[in-house]
Amino acid sequence: MHIGVFTDSYLPYTSGVVRSVVTFSRELRNLGHRVTIFAPDYGNCQPEKDIYRFRAIKAPTFKEFALAIPVAPGLPRTLRRLGVDLIHVHSPFLLGRLGARMARKLGLPLVATYHTLYEEYVHYFPLAPRLLGRVVRNYTISFCNRCQLVIAPTHNIAHYLQENGLRVPVVSIPTGIDLERFQGIDPTWLRRHLELPGEAIILLHAGRLGQEKNITFVLQAFARVHQEVSQTHLVLVGSGPLQGELKHQTRTLGIAGAVTFAGSFPFEEMPAVYAGADLFIFASVTETQGLVIGEAKAAGLPVVAVKARGVQEMVDDGRDGYLTPLDLDAFSSRIRELVLDSHLRTELGRQGRLNAVSLAAATMARRLADQYQELLR
Repeated sequence: MHIGVFTDSYLPYTSGVVRSVVTFSRELRNLGHRVTIFAPDYGNCQPEKDIYRFRAIKAPTFKEFALAIPVAPGLPRTLRRLGVDLIHVHSPFLLGRLGARMARKLGLPLVATYHTLYEEYVHYFPLAPRLLGRVVRNYTISFCNRCQLVIAPTHNIAHYLQENGLRVPVVSIPTGIDLERFQGIDPTWLRRHLELPGEAIILLHAGRLGQEKNITFVLQAFARVHQEVSQTHLVLVGSGPLQGELKHQTRTLGIAGAVTFAGSFPFEEMPAVYAGADLFIFASVTETQGLVIGEAKAAGLPVVAVKARGVQEMVDDGRDGYLTPLDLDAFSSRIRELVLDSHLRTELGRQGRLNAVSLAAATMARRLADQYQELLR
Protein backbone atom coordinates (compact mmCIF):
# COMPACT_ATOMS: atom_id res chain seq x y z
CA MET A 1 0.00 0.00 0.00
CA HIS A 2 0.95 3.61 -0.48
CA ILE A 3 -0.53 5.90 2.17
CA GLY A 4 -0.65 9.68 1.77
CA VAL A 5 -0.52 11.34 5.20
CA PHE A 6 -1.71 14.95 5.54
CA THR A 7 -0.86 16.64 8.83
CA ASP A 8 -0.93 20.23 10.11
CA SER A 9 2.04 19.54 12.41
CA TYR A 10 5.25 17.63 11.87
CA LEU A 11 8.95 17.65 12.69
CA PRO A 12 10.84 19.68 13.79
CA TYR A 13 7.79 20.75 15.82
CA THR A 14 7.03 18.24 18.57
CA SER A 15 3.66 17.19 19.95
CA GLY A 16 1.55 14.10 20.53
CA VAL A 17 0.21 14.36 16.97
CA VAL A 18 3.71 14.57 15.53
CA ARG A 19 4.79 11.61 17.66
CA SER A 20 1.84 9.61 16.34
CA VAL A 21 2.55 10.44 12.69
CA VAL A 22 6.25 9.65 13.06
CA THR A 23 5.67 6.39 14.93
CA PHE A 24 2.96 4.99 12.66
CA SER A 25 4.83 6.05 9.51
CA ARG A 26 8.02 4.30 10.63
CA GLU A 27 6.21 1.10 11.62
CA LEU A 28 4.11 1.00 8.44
CA ARG A 29 7.29 1.32 6.39
CA ASN A 30 8.81 -1.52 8.44
CA LEU A 31 5.80 -3.60 7.38
CA GLY A 32 6.65 -2.94 3.73
CA HIS A 33 4.20 -0.13 2.98
CA ARG A 34 5.09 3.25 1.52
CA VAL A 35 4.14 6.43 3.38
CA THR A 36 4.36 9.92 1.88
CA ILE A 37 3.85 12.82 4.29
CA PHE A 38 2.41 16.24 3.40
CA ALA A 39 3.25 18.76 6.12
CA PRO A 40 4.08 22.43 6.82
CA ASP A 41 7.50 23.91 6.16
CA TYR A 42 8.92 25.45 9.34
CA GLY A 43 11.35 27.63 7.44
CA ASN A 44 14.52 25.59 7.80
CA CYS A 45 13.48 22.16 6.52
CA GLN A 46 15.88 20.39 4.16
CA PRO A 47 14.58 18.14 1.34
CA GLU A 48 13.53 14.77 2.74
CA LYS A 49 12.54 11.55 1.04
CA ASP A 50 8.77 10.97 0.90
CA ILE A 51 7.99 14.31 2.60
CA TYR A 52 6.35 17.21 0.78
CA ARG A 53 6.41 20.57 2.55
CA PHE A 54 3.92 23.42 2.14
CA ARG A 55 4.82 27.06 2.60
CA ALA A 56 3.59 28.22 6.00
CA ILE A 57 3.26 31.22 8.31
CA LYS A 58 3.78 31.31 12.06
CA ALA A 59 0.63 31.04 14.17
CA PRO A 60 -0.14 34.43 15.72
CA THR A 61 -0.89 32.99 19.18
CA PHE A 62 1.79 30.26 19.21
CA LYS A 63 4.99 31.12 17.37
CA GLU A 64 6.38 27.57 17.45
CA PHE A 65 3.46 26.34 15.36
CA ALA A 66 3.33 26.81 11.57
CA LEU A 67 0.11 27.28 9.63
CA ALA A 68 0.45 25.68 6.20
CA ILE A 69 -0.90 27.48 3.14
CA PRO A 70 -2.95 24.67 1.56
CA VAL A 71 -2.50 25.72 -2.06
CA ALA A 72 -1.06 23.18 -4.50
CA PRO A 73 -2.60 23.23 -8.00
CA GLY A 74 -0.48 20.30 -9.17
CA LEU A 75 -1.16 18.09 -6.15
CA PRO A 76 -3.72 15.74 -7.84
CA ARG A 77 -1.21 15.03 -10.58
CA THR A 78 1.52 14.41 -7.97
CA LEU A 79 -0.67 11.99 -6.02
CA ARG A 80 -1.51 10.06 -9.19
CA ARG A 81 2.16 9.92 -10.17
CA LEU A 82 3.10 8.64 -6.72
CA GLY A 83 0.41 5.98 -6.86
CA VAL A 84 -1.17 6.86 -3.52
CA ASP A 85 -3.84 4.27 -2.61
CA LEU A 86 -5.36 5.91 0.45
CA ILE A 87 -5.28 9.25 2.27
CA HIS A 88 -5.02 9.56 6.04
CA VAL A 89 -5.52 13.03 7.55
CA HIS A 90 -4.50 14.03 11.07
CA SER A 91 -6.40 17.30 11.36
CA PRO A 92 -9.76 18.65 10.20
CA PHE A 93 -8.15 21.98 9.21
CA LEU A 94 -5.79 23.32 6.53
CA LEU A 95 -3.82 20.32 5.25
CA GLY A 96 -6.44 17.94 6.61
CA ARG A 97 -9.09 19.65 4.50
CA LEU A 98 -6.74 19.61 1.53
CA GLY A 99 -6.19 15.89 1.97
CA ALA A 100 -9.95 15.34 2.14
CA ARG A 101 -10.43 17.28 -1.10
CA MET A 102 -7.75 15.21 -2.79
CA ALA A 103 -9.41 11.97 -1.64
CA ARG A 104 -12.75 13.06 -3.10
CA LYS A 105 -11.20 14.30 -6.33
CA LEU A 106 -9.22 11.10 -6.90
CA GLY A 107 -11.81 8.67 -5.53
CA LEU A 108 -9.49 7.43 -2.76
CA PRO A 109 -10.52 6.11 0.68
CA LEU A 110 -10.23 8.78 3.40
CA VAL A 111 -9.21 8.02 6.99
CA ALA A 112 -8.99 10.57 9.82
CA THR A 113 -7.44 10.28 13.26
CA TYR A 114 -9.21 12.28 15.95
CA HIS A 115 -6.17 13.37 17.95
CA THR A 116 -7.47 16.43 19.75
CA LEU A 117 -10.53 17.58 21.66
CA TYR A 118 -10.40 20.92 19.89
CA GLU A 119 -13.35 22.31 21.84
CA GLU A 120 -11.15 22.17 24.96
CA TYR A 121 -8.71 24.65 23.39
CA VAL A 122 -11.08 27.55 22.74
CA HIS A 123 -9.57 29.47 25.68
CA TYR A 124 -6.97 30.64 23.15
CA PHE A 125 -9.83 32.54 21.48
CA PRO A 126 -11.57 34.31 24.40
CA LEU A 127 -14.54 35.62 22.41
CA ALA A 128 -17.66 33.60 23.42
CA PRO A 129 -15.72 30.42 24.30
CA ARG A 130 -18.78 28.32 25.18
CA LEU A 131 -20.49 29.03 21.87
CA LEU A 132 -17.23 28.60 19.99
CA GLY A 133 -16.67 25.25 21.70
CA ARG A 134 -19.98 23.93 20.35
CA VAL A 135 -19.22 25.28 16.89
CA VAL A 136 -15.78 23.64 16.85
CA ARG A 137 -17.16 20.30 18.07
CA ASN A 138 -19.90 20.31 15.44
CA TYR A 139 -17.39 21.18 12.73
CA THR A 140 -14.93 18.42 13.66
CA ILE A 141 -17.68 15.79 13.85
CA SER A 142 -19.02 16.96 10.49
CA PHE A 143 -15.53 16.64 8.99
CA CYS A 144 -15.15 13.12 10.37
CA ASN A 145 -18.50 12.13 8.87
CA ARG A 146 -17.04 12.81 5.41
CA CYS A 147 -14.43 10.05 5.96
CA GLN A 148 -14.78 6.33 5.38
CA LEU A 149 -13.12 5.54 8.73
CA VAL A 150 -12.16 7.42 11.89
CA ILE A 151 -9.35 6.33 14.19
CA ALA A 152 -9.79 7.23 17.87
CA PRO A 153 -6.82 6.83 20.23
CA THR A 154 -9.03 5.27 22.94
CA HIS A 155 -12.41 3.55 23.25
CA ASN A 156 -13.63 6.38 25.44
CA ILE A 157 -12.98 8.94 22.72
CA ALA A 158 -14.66 6.68 20.15
CA HIS A 159 -17.79 6.63 22.33
CA TYR A 160 -17.57 10.40 22.78
CA LEU A 161 -17.55 10.90 19.01
CA GLN A 162 -20.53 8.59 18.53
CA GLU A 163 -22.47 10.32 21.30
CA ASN A 164 -21.90 13.64 19.54
CA GLY A 165 -23.07 12.57 16.11
CA LEU A 166 -20.37 10.50 14.43
CA ARG A 167 -22.09 8.18 11.92
CA VAL A 168 -19.17 6.56 10.11
CA PRO A 169 -17.17 3.58 11.44
CA VAL A 170 -14.74 4.39 14.24
CA VAL A 171 -11.96 2.13 15.53
CA SER A 172 -9.83 2.59 18.63
CA ILE A 173 -6.10 2.32 17.87
CA PRO A 174 -3.75 4.07 20.32
CA THR A 175 -0.46 5.56 19.23
CA GLY A 176 2.10 2.86 19.90
CA ILE A 177 5.31 3.05 21.89
CA ASP A 178 8.71 1.96 20.60
CA LEU A 179 9.58 -0.19 23.60
CA GLU A 180 13.16 -0.76 22.46
CA ARG A 181 13.91 2.90 23.18
CA PHE A 182 13.29 2.21 26.86
CA GLN A 183 15.77 -0.63 27.18
CA GLY A 184 19.16 -0.17 28.84
CA ILE A 185 18.74 3.53 29.65
CA ASP A 186 20.73 5.35 32.33
CA PRO A 187 18.48 6.16 35.32
CA THR A 188 21.00 8.68 36.67
CA TRP A 189 21.13 10.86 33.54
CA LEU A 190 18.31 13.24 34.50
CA ARG A 191 19.70 13.97 37.97
CA ARG A 192 23.14 14.65 36.54
CA HIS A 193 21.81 16.72 33.65
CA LEU A 194 19.62 18.92 35.90
CA GLU A 195 22.04 18.77 38.87
CA LEU A 196 19.36 17.48 41.22
CA PRO A 197 20.23 16.21 44.72
CA GLY A 198 20.90 12.49 44.90
CA GLU A 199 18.37 12.03 47.71
CA ALA A 200 15.56 13.85 45.87
CA ILE A 201 12.34 11.98 45.12
CA ILE A 202 11.63 13.21 41.60
CA LEU A 203 8.07 13.78 40.42
CA LEU A 204 7.85 14.26 36.66
CA HIS A 205 5.31 15.99 34.43
CA ALA A 206 5.70 16.13 30.64
CA GLY A 207 3.51 18.29 28.46
CA ARG A 208 3.00 21.70 26.96
CA LEU A 209 2.90 24.52 29.50
CA GLY A 210 -0.59 25.59 28.46
CA GLN A 211 -3.89 26.03 30.23
CA GLU A 212 -5.29 22.82 28.75
CA LYS A 213 -2.70 20.73 30.66
CA ASN A 214 -3.97 21.89 34.08
CA ILE A 215 -0.48 22.41 35.49
CA THR A 216 -1.71 24.96 38.04
CA PHE A 217 -3.52 22.03 39.67
CA VAL A 218 -0.30 19.96 39.56
CA LEU A 219 1.65 22.72 41.33
CA GLN A 220 -1.00 23.09 44.02
CA ALA A 221 -0.94 19.35 44.70
CA PHE A 222 2.85 19.25 44.73
CA ALA A 223 2.96 22.13 47.22
CA ARG A 224 0.90 20.06 49.64
CA VAL A 225 3.13 17.01 49.24
CA HIS A 226 6.36 18.99 49.45
CA GLN A 227 5.23 20.59 52.70
CA GLU A 228 5.19 17.12 54.29
CA VAL A 229 8.09 15.51 52.39
CA SER A 230 10.76 18.11 51.82
CA GLN A 231 13.03 15.93 49.66
CA THR A 232 10.44 15.82 46.86
CA HIS A 233 11.31 17.69 43.67
CA LEU A 234 9.05 18.38 40.68
CA VAL A 235 10.44 18.46 37.14
CA LEU A 236 8.25 20.05 34.46
CA VAL A 237 9.28 19.03 30.94
CA GLY A 238 7.94 21.14 28.09
CA SER A 239 7.46 24.73 27.05
CA GLY A 240 4.48 26.94 26.39
CA PRO A 241 2.71 30.25 26.94
CA LEU A 242 2.06 29.76 30.67
CA GLN A 243 5.69 29.31 31.70
CA GLY A 244 6.05 32.78 33.21
CA GLU A 245 2.74 32.55 35.04
CA LEU A 246 3.58 29.07 36.38
CA LYS A 247 6.98 30.22 37.64
CA HIS A 248 5.23 33.03 39.48
CA GLN A 249 2.84 30.48 40.98
CA THR A 250 5.75 28.42 42.36
CA ARG A 251 7.01 31.53 44.16
CA THR A 252 3.56 32.26 45.54
CA LEU A 253 3.24 28.68 46.78
CA GLY A 254 6.74 28.73 48.28
CA ILE A 255 8.02 25.84 46.15
CA ALA A 256 10.20 27.68 43.61
CA GLY A 257 13.34 25.95 44.88
CA ALA A 258 11.72 22.53 44.55
CA VAL A 259 10.45 22.90 40.98
CA THR A 260 12.63 22.72 37.86
CA PHE A 261 11.33 24.06 34.55
CA ALA A 262 13.45 21.80 32.38
CA GLY A 263 12.21 22.95 28.97
CA SER A 264 11.86 20.56 26.05
CA PHE A 265 14.16 17.62 25.36
CA PRO A 266 14.96 16.01 22.02
CA PHE A 267 12.89 12.94 21.24
CA GLU A 268 15.94 10.70 21.62
CA GLU A 269 16.55 11.85 25.22
CA MET A 270 13.02 11.40 26.54
CA PRO A 271 13.43 7.75 27.67
CA ALA A 272 16.29 8.84 29.96
CA VAL A 273 14.16 11.73 31.21
CA TYR A 274 11.38 9.36 32.24
CA ALA A 275 13.76 6.77 33.69
CA GLY A 276 15.40 9.39 35.89
CA ALA A 277 12.20 10.14 37.80
CA ASP A 278 10.47 8.23 40.59
CA LEU A 279 6.84 9.06 39.81
CA PHE A 280 4.85 10.52 36.90
CA ILE A 281 1.97 12.87 37.62
CA PHE A 282 -0.60 14.19 35.16
CA ALA A 283 -3.75 16.28 35.62
CA SER A 284 -4.87 17.16 32.09
CA VAL A 285 -8.57 16.60 31.39
CA THR A 286 -8.33 17.33 27.65
CA GLU A 287 -6.38 14.31 26.38
CA THR A 288 -7.58 11.85 23.78
CA GLN A 289 -4.93 9.35 24.89
CA GLY A 290 -2.16 10.75 27.07
CA LEU A 291 0.78 9.19 25.23
CA VAL A 292 3.21 10.51 27.85
CA ILE A 293 1.57 8.21 30.40
CA GLY A 294 2.28 5.17 28.25
CA GLU A 295 5.88 6.29 27.81
CA ALA A 296 6.28 6.83 31.56
CA LYS A 297 5.00 3.30 32.16
CA ALA A 298 7.40 1.91 29.55
CA ALA A 299 10.22 3.48 31.60
CA GLY A 300 8.95 1.79 34.75
CA LEU A 301 7.28 4.77 36.43
CA PRO A 302 4.09 4.52 38.47
CA VAL A 303 1.51 7.13 37.46
CA VAL A 304 -0.93 9.34 39.33
CA ALA A 305 -3.41 10.96 36.92
CA VAL A 306 -6.76 12.67 36.97
CA LYS A 307 -9.44 10.34 35.62
CA ALA A 308 -10.43 11.97 32.32
CA ARG A 309 -11.71 10.77 28.95
CA GLY A 310 -8.64 9.47 27.17
CA VAL A 311 -6.33 9.15 30.15
CA GLN A 312 -8.43 6.67 32.10
CA GLU A 313 -7.64 3.88 29.63
CA MET A 314 -3.90 4.46 30.02
CA VAL A 315 -3.76 3.71 33.76
CA ASP A 316 -4.75 0.40 35.33
CA ASP A 317 -6.01 1.91 38.57
CA GLY A 318 -4.40 0.30 41.59
CA ARG A 319 -2.05 -1.89 39.52
CA ASP A 320 0.31 0.44 37.64
CA GLY A 321 -0.81 3.74 39.13
CA TYR A 322 -3.79 5.64 40.43
CA LEU A 323 -6.66 7.53 38.83
CA THR A 324 -8.30 10.23 40.94
CA PRO A 325 -11.14 12.69 40.49
CA LEU A 326 -10.26 16.30 39.74
CA ASP A 327 -9.88 16.95 43.46
CA LEU A 328 -6.77 18.32 45.14
CA ASP A 329 -7.19 16.23 48.28
CA ALA A 330 -7.53 12.97 46.34
CA PHE A 331 -4.75 13.76 43.85
CA SER A 332 -2.20 14.93 46.41
CA SER A 333 -3.09 12.04 48.74
CA ARG A 334 -2.23 9.44 46.08
CA ILE A 335 1.02 11.24 45.27
CA ARG A 336 1.90 11.33 48.97
CA GLU A 337 1.18 7.61 49.29
CA LEU A 338 3.65 6.73 46.55
CA VAL A 339 6.24 9.24 47.70
CA LEU A 340 6.29 7.66 51.17
CA ASP A 341 6.31 4.03 49.99
CA SER A 342 9.28 3.16 47.76
CA HIS A 343 8.29 -0.52 47.66
CA LEU A 344 4.85 0.38 46.28
CA ARG A 345 6.44 2.71 43.71
CA THR A 346 8.68 -0.11 42.54
CA GLU A 347 5.84 -2.63 42.32
CA LEU A 348 3.47 -0.33 40.41
CA GLY A 349 6.31 0.73 38.12
CA ARG A 350 7.18 -2.91 37.38
CA GLN A 351 3.56 -3.63 36.48
CA GLY A 352 3.42 -0.49 34.34
CA ARG A 353 6.38 -1.68 32.30
CA LEU A 354 4.62 -5.00 31.73
CA ASN A 355 1.35 -3.31 30.78
CA ALA A 356 3.10 -1.01 28.31
CA VAL A 357 3.83 -4.06 26.13
CA SER A 358 0.19 -3.97 24.98
CA LEU A 359 0.97 -0.59 23.35
CA ALA A 360 3.90 -1.81 21.26
CA ALA A 361 4.23 0.39 18.17
CA ALA A 362 4.55 -2.54 15.75
CA THR A 363 1.31 -4.08 17.06
CA MET A 364 -0.62 -0.82 16.68
CA ALA A 365 0.73 -0.34 13.14
CA ARG A 366 -0.41 -3.82 12.12
CA ARG A 367 -3.88 -3.04 13.40
CA LEU A 368 -3.93 0.18 11.39
CA ALA A 369 -2.65 -1.56 8.26
CA ASP A 370 -5.43 -4.16 8.61
CA GLN A 371 -8.00 -1.35 8.67
CA TYR A 372 -6.45 0.18 5.52
CA GLN A 373 -6.58 -3.17 3.74
CA GLU A 374 -10.22 -3.64 4.68
CA LEU A 375 -11.09 -0.24 3.19
CA LEU A 376 -9.23 -0.98 -0.02
CA ARG A 377 -10.98 -4.33 -0.35
